[in-house]
Amino acid sequence: MKFEKVRTRFAPSPTGYMHVGNLRTALYAWLIARKNNGTFILRIEDTDQERKIEGAVDIIYRTLAETGLNHDEGPDVGGDCGPYVQSERMSSGIYEKCALELIEKGHAYRCFCTKERLDALRAECEAKGTQTRYDRHCLDLGEEEIKKNLENKVPFVVRQKMPLTGTTSFHDEVYGDITIENSTMDDLILMKSDGYPTYNFANVVDDHLMGITHVVRGSEYLISTPKYNLLYEAFGWEKPFYVHVSPVMRDAQRKLSKRDGDASYADFIEKGCLKEALLNYVALLGWNPGTDQEKFTIPELINAFDISGISKSPAIFDEAKLRWLNSEYIRAMSHEEFLQHAMPFIKKTVKRDDVNFDVIAEGLHKRTEYFSDIPPQLDFIDELPEYIAELYEHKKMKTDKVNSLQALEIMLPALESFSDWDHEKLYLMLNDLAEKSGINKKIILWSLRVALSGKELTPGGGTDIAAIIGKEESIKRLKKGIELLKV
Repeated sequence: MKFEKVRTRFAPSPTGYMHVGNLRTALYAWLIARKNNGTFILRIEDTDQERKIEGAVDIIYRTLAETGLNHDEGPDVGGDCGPYVQSERMSSGIYEKCALELIEKGHAYRCFCTKERLDALRAECEAKGTQTRYDRHCLDLGEEEIKKNLENKVPFVVRQKMPLTGTTSFHDEVYGDITIENSTMDDLILMKSDGYPTYNFANVVDDHLMGITHVVRGSEYLISTPKYNLLYEAFGWEKPFYVHVSPVMRDAQRKLSKRDGDASYADFIEKGCLKEALLNYVALLGWNPGTDQEKFTIPELINAFDISGISKSPAIFDEAKLRWLNSEYIRAMSHEEFLQHAMPFIKKTVKRDDVNFDVIAEGLHKRTEYFSDIPPQLDFIDELPEYIAELYEHKKMKTDKVNSLQALEIMLPALESFSDWDHEKLYLMLNDLAEKSGINKKIILWSLRVALSGKELTPGGGTDIAAIIGKEESIKRLKKGIELLKV
């Protein structure tokens, strides 16, 4: 099977946020198109009107735009195969026309069964312990009865007539050749009683009409693919290549799920994960480039991506790995880029404007994995938190409250008389002070850090903090540290 031009699609339902599994499907479909100089299409599948959520389509547009997964055809950019929203395709009558064609060819039939009858049938199957399936009660209705029901506007669905014997086989680019016993397949509903096509039916019709050559979707649809292929065969349409991808798992037992509130693209961005890092990590969820490379630019991904590298095994979403990868992207930033990204998070905690943000950023740059790590590290800048004198004791530094007090008392006059308030020059001055006083430099710097921050861990050392908060505030906090140690 060969196609003149590769055409892939991302066809989400507007039912909420962009889950990382959806993002991966979009990315793989986009990469296949870009790798083959093909066309990437966005189609909104909103046939399930009850699950549609206001604003969800805007989330889809925004996410694709932010991640750079630009689509060549879609509801917002147009194209030759529109409309690209399934509900807007209803007015053309295309789904109804296709369903009628299947009925006339003997591949589908109208089912007038009531909900009560279907519920009773389901209960009967459950009581017998057999597979729940429709009993084809309406398959052999006479023409007169069907005509009468239609005239009386009796509600009906259109069901696909499945073969009862034999097998249906198909090839998947990831899972290989798969064969399903036809006897296990129920008569699929194609058109609902409200006139809307089901997801399964609209999916096949639209993929054909839009010339989709490669269908990328989750492996949960493997079991439905034989039903789709029977529809392609019934219409005499060419089948696409299938690329089913394994689920993204929270752990070995549980899938990542919207319903369980697992993280979306927006959640990670809000945490301060860079979109480039997230997209890079999502690409590696179930795909192996065949090398040890883990950090990819988008052009590198396009060049390296190959369907053969997609794994059948479920992919575990390891947030620790994502944090590491994001930190690699952060390390590669220039100081100016880092400060630009960090400022919104710095401002969540630091409300003062009379501080040195350049020094803050310099101290944070190597300590940040997600930008949301920043605010808790800076909660001492606006106001010194309450802390206990025991914080000055540090076995590794061989310091205690006595020699810390001595260090602070020696530093106080030196800092009061020091005018060039730059963190590097402060460091050199305190280094000289340590040599002249005979106090270990580490004890001086540790004592200064604690006195100025009231914390054990800070972004940057004592002289960095002094440069950040300024001379007046530094002297004030140093005096408070001396008072605390004298008690």
